[in-house]
Amino acid sequence: QVQLVESGGGLVQAGGSLRLSCAASGRTFSSYDMGWFRQAPGKEREFVAAISRSGVSTHYADSVKGRFTISRDNAKNTVYLQMNSLKPEDTALYYCAARLLGTVTSSRDEYNYWGQGTQVTVSS
Repeated sequence: QVQLVESGGGLVQAGGSLRLSCAASGRTFSSYDMGWFRQAPGKEREFVAAISRSGVSTHYADSVKGRFTISRDNAKNTVYLQMNSLKPEDTALYYCAARLLGTVTSSRDEYNYWGQGTQVTVSS
């Protein structure tokens, strides 16, 4: 089992940047594919980005491609989401998630563990 704690959210103006972090407990972090999802008020939780166990493979939602970058440091048990050129429509509660088996996926139902989320608010 793994526990996930997100941090780094906040209020930023449109065009600005934020870097989210997700710290994982346990000694098997490198066994998990990791993903970032987000949920805006009144909307379903949607996929943002995912990264494979080794960090070699990444996958992004079309809406963030070219603006967001997912990365991980297995020595620090941490996954990151660098968000640049932020837009008001990026405003949401951002969650990180872990998946033990399979391949990198955008399907939220495939993820086994979730953090509590960190709020990102982008003002226009």
